[in-house]
Amino acid sequence: MQNLLKDYIPSNAWALISKLLVYDNLVIKIKNERKTRHGDYRQLSNGKHQITVNSNLNRCQFLITLIHEIAHFEAYKTYGKFIKPHGKEWKYTFQRLMLPFLNPNIFPNHLLPLLAQHFKNPKASSDTDTVLALALKQFDQPNNRTYVFEMPLGATFKLYNGRVFKMGKKRVKRFECVEIKTGRLYLFNPNAEVERI
Repeated sequence: MQNLLKDYIPSNAWALISKLLVYDNLVIKIKNERKTRHGDYRQLSNGKHQITVNSNLNRCQFLITLIHEIAHFEAYKTYGKFIKPHGKEWKYTFQRLMLPFLNPNIFPNHLLPLLAQHFKNPKASSDTDTVLALALKQFDQPNNRTYVFEMPLGATFKLYNGRVFKMGKKRVKRFECVEIKTGRLYLFNPNAEVERI
């Protein structure tokens, strides 16, 4: 499986990644797209540890997600199972693991300042860092998706699960959108992918 990872990450990252995957009790699985997450980590009942990463991610996003999940594994090994999933121990571990990858041989030059800024205080998901998320999306395969921030006021759109919303005004960072069926108000990150109706 580890050799298969070469097809999903920037080629110059392989030597560094292979050093992080030397554990016999760590299993990496590549999954079909999941809308609610890019990847995950968990300890299995047999004592092994499993990391999954979505196959549809571009190489840069895949690498960040893979290291994010390896950081969960490393933090678990170092600090134990009672730490917060995205607490200070995980953040420190993620920063430490990611640092060698932040160079122009692995990531394009224009991404490096955005990555450096993000890793000052990494979040539970790189998608919550709107500027970084939009910069990473430029490496995705072309698709017919629209971002919420591109929707005009009053326009209707639907999500991957079929729920339909009406576009509202922008708050400080997120957009107010009303679900048509229920009338409930939801806040959307600007980089949420939607389909215009």
